[in-house]
Amino acid sequence: MEEHNQLKRAIIDSSAGAISGGISRTVTSPLDVIKIRFQGFWRGNVPALLMVMPYTAIQFTVLHKLKSLASGSSKSEDHSSLSPYLSYVSGALAGCAATVGSYPFDLLRTILASQGEPKVYPNMRSACLDIVQTRGIKGFYAGLLPTLVEIIPYAGLQFGTYDTFKRWAMAWNHRYSNTTTGGNLSSFQLFVCGLAAGTCAKLVCHPLDVVKKRFQIEGLQRHPRYGARVEHHAYRNMFDAMNRILRLEGWAGLYKGILPSTVKAAPAGAVTFVAYELTSDWLESLSN
Repeated sequence: MEEHNQLKRAIIDSSAGAISGGISRTVTSPLDVIKIRFQGFWRGNVPALLMVMPYTAIQFTVLHKLKSLASGSSKSEDHSSLSPYLSYVSGALAGCAATVGSYPFDLLRTILASQGEPKVYPNMRSACLDIVQTRGIKGFYAGLLPTLVEIIPYAGLQFGTYDTFKRWAMAWNHRYSNTTTGGNLSSFQLFVCGLAAGTCAKLVCHPLDVVKKRFQIEGLQRHPRYGARVEHHAYRNMFDAMNRILRLEGWAGLYKGILPSTVKAAPAGAVTFVAYELTSDWLESLSN
């Protein structure tokens, strides 16, 4: 019976995660294009959607499993008693698992978005073939290390602060709301918590996102009108990349696109969390 409940919960988490990721990506896609243009890249929404849905599905499934192990219960309501430290650690580990599982799609999104017009790669298939021919299979994981270095603090901050803001909001409701609503959070309150969590995480981790994208487009062709390409093996490692950006572009180089990136990340986090919570509750009610 317990194994059946765990399997049902895993299906609900992965489905709710995929749906919430798809909704979030669709709603905030125009903002992501603006963010990428400020960092020096352009378009690539279809592979981004293919990346986000498995990413959020893996992330929320692993997150729920880790919280269940930490709390000794698979019930979501029992996870609110976890310490903030465990929320941060669980979020970081879930982010790492989701990143590794969906990274090739993230790479393709950045490649297709960086080429501008006229296009070097007409579709995902041509980009995949070129990567295999020029870099091999390992080319699909170019920039994975700086991505993982970025995702540990980013996912940890996002989920940790989200849980913290939820606790504060629930405490506020318990103290000031009427007896009908109790400590339950409204969709608006969940949205605000997600908005604050996404903002905090992005402001702290944006420089690592810039470094990651430099590695992803390293050595790839792009039309000359969009500027010089990043030569293959231009950076020895992520620390060398960060030092070169600082030396040639200053601190502003590490924060290129910070405003549109934050404007995109904050509502994306909010929509993802709200969509996940509502979809998870809906799927749970259907399964019962």
